[in-house]
Amino acid sequence: MDQLHIDKERTALVVIDLQKGITRMPAAPHAAADVIANASSIANAFRAAGMPVFLVHVTPSADGKDGLRPAIDAESMNFSRAADWAEFVPEMGPKEGDFVITKRQWGAFYGTELDLQLRRRGIRTIVLCGISTNIGVESTARFAYEYGYDQIFVEDASSARSEEEHLHAMKGIFTHLGRVRSTKDILAAFG
Repeated sequence: MDQLHIDKERTALVVIDLQKGITRMPAAPHAAADVIANASSIANAFRAAGMPVFLVHVTPSADGKDGLRPAIDAESMNFSRAADWAEFVPEMGPKEGDFVITKRQWGAFYGTELDLQLRRRGIRTIVLCGISTNIGVESTARFAYEYGYDQIFVEDASSARSEEEHLHAMKGIFTHLGRVRSTKDILAAFG
């Protein structure tokens, strides 16, 4: 594994769905509290270095009519949500200077201004983390790959509903889209 170098002028952090409603759900292999702590430490390092932090959360529109409802075999993800469901966990912010992206589906690129805002800032590499590894993070990663971004996935600042789902994304998908590293690796790259 090569030593990680982070170009502070061309790298942004993108944090997926570390919001109250999602972090209350079961998470594996990393507990939501550990994912939040790791993502928060990375976000603070980015902020201290003057690098952009994009906080992404998901919520339906007020009338709920933008929710996707295709015929599926699995249990529907359309359910009632608590009033604070889409609020970011306090440890993440947003803090002054952060960018907030609201998405209406799994991925953070489709139907949002994420790509535009990254490109306007000359961003070439995104450090990606959040919950759920195999849903919101993976959907965002696939778009980012197709848009030509270099990606660094933070294994211990991400989690899924099961260890199997998390590891499949990390080892079976993300290694083909970018590099998988730990929070410690990311922080060490700041020197």
